[in-house]
Amino acid sequence: MPSLDAARRRLRLSDDHVSVLGVLVEEERLPDELSQAREELRGAGLLDADDKIVGDLYPLVSTLMEPRVIARVEVTGPQGVTSNGAVVGEEFIFVHEAWPGEAESEYVPAEPETLVWSLARMVDLHRDLTDAADTGEVIESTMGTLDRVIERMEGGENLEAEAVAEATDAPLRLAEVLAELNCMWRITVAWQGDGPTRTDSGLAVSALAVWDCGIEGYWVRELPAEPVADGQVDATSALRVRRASAKELWQRVTDLLPDEAQLVSSAS
Repeated sequence: MPSLDAARRRLRLSDDHVSVLGVLVEEERLPDELSQAREELRGAGLLDADDKIVGDLYPLVSTLMEPRVIARVEVTGPQGVTSNGAVVGEEFIFVHEAWPGEAESEYVPAEPETLVWSLARMVDLHRDLTDAADTGEVIESTMGTLDRVIERMEGGENLEAEAVAEATDAPLRLAEVLAELNCMWRITVAWQGDGPTRTDSGLAVSALAVWDCGIEGYWVRELPAEPVADGQVDATSALRVRRASAKELWQRVTDLLPDEAQLVSSAS
């Protein structure tokens, strides 16, 4: 259920709740499938009897309706995929985090100085206490081989790295690294303005994909190169991952965000 912590300006909302708010702001007709979400917002006191949005929701709604920067953080782990992120508006910044298995995400206001820290926390980026002597090591294979290794390991058969590598015709190091996999995460940042890559809709995009492999350390996926478009990758696509330090990743996350010169102000 949606809820508001007025003292700390925190909100718990599902994607459907956010969609309802957007429809109401645009004064459009609410689709039938969102009726339940609207009733939940009413029950939580976030909408009045006339479907007017309460004042406490203004900062979040205004930010969602006219974002300057959107960061999406996908984390794939043993409990599935969680979608987190941040939205930067003209006046406010909000970060949002999901909990595995829960419909609602928690939306919390943030300051510009804490945005990188918030994104890093979403992927549990922490000091790498493993032996960093092999930082820079590269493993090359194909996406099809990667899928076979993961499928074999998830199936619980022949979990020894040597047996998995032999059964899937994969490089031994790939099997060894994936045997310690905690999660895979990807951060994608989009904005109106200048950037390294542009989407078909004209948005500038930067992205980073990483494997968190516990005692085997962090690995940046260099191929397929991010951002990856739908249908761009198949089983024959080249896979290249490189071991990286937590310090490097912190800088890479920082570099994903555009500077003021790259942004187009919504006021212009």
